[in-house]
Amino acid sequence: MKVAFIGGGNMAAAILGGLVAKGTRGEDVLVVEPNAAARAKLAADFHVNAVEAPGEEIAHANVIVLAVKPQVMREAAASIRPHLRKQLVVSIAAGIRLVDLARWLGGYTRLVRAMPNTPALVHAGVTGLFASEGVAEADRRAANDLLGAVGATVWFDREGDLDAVTAVSGSGPAYVFYAMEALEAAARDLGLAPEKARTLALWTFVGAAKLAVERNEDPARLRANVTSKGGTTERALSVMEGHLVREKFVEAVKAAAERSRELGEEFGKG
Repeated sequence: MKVAFIGGGNMAAAILGGLVAKGTRGEDVLVVEPNAAARAKLAADFHVNAVEAPGEEIAHANVIVLAVKPQVMREAAASIRPHLRKQLVVSIAAGIRLVDLARWLGGYTRLVRAMPNTPALVHAGVTGLFASEGVAEADRRAANDLLGAVGATVWFDREGDLDAVTAVSGSGPAYVFYAMEALEAAARDLGLAPEKARTLALWTFVGAAKLAVERNEDPARLRANVTSKGGTTERALSVMEGHLVREKFVEAVKAAAERSRELGEEFGKG
């Protein structure tokens, strides 16, 4: 599979690294990146062809990955439009709806929209995917292989569900880091040295997530297993419940989903 990345930022580099780790040859990858220093690093790290602007070589790719910021997606779409033949186009730009991308590409509909998250940088991400009606099963497999190189993939039948994906897993790492910060702060307040507080907080999250994934049990059951009646965990959870932490958490995620919908409207204007 020959892949062309439009944009060579962190997420593109993460996916590229995952592909190379799984056997994709650097010579089969093209990266279009206007920043000279970034181009040089990508070429040196992955032995790929890195160029400043899209050219006719885009036409030889099987998959084009649009890995640019949402604000410049229309410009990026215009740059590849003359070179579209039968390539699958995968967008990883948050908030860009396929109906708008198709319009900017002159009615091209062989499109997949993907919402990865930052743990893809360490090949532990999860990506939500949605395919337009013009995408065949082989193209879906290609998109799955592409994003599966950096973690788990989940397909959705409605594009609107990607607003929820953005709020849950796209923004989700920030919620986890926020909780890490709080647990670390509590450890310091209890008199633990900063480096020990951080180690305890970080590895508690790593271990809990690993346990949840490998056991594949309901998180509520796993929580109950740690919560002895009249014990320390029950006391802590009662404080959280008293302050409506669960309800406020759900409210916050719903607010993120609503903002995702708003951004889709804003980016699609014009």
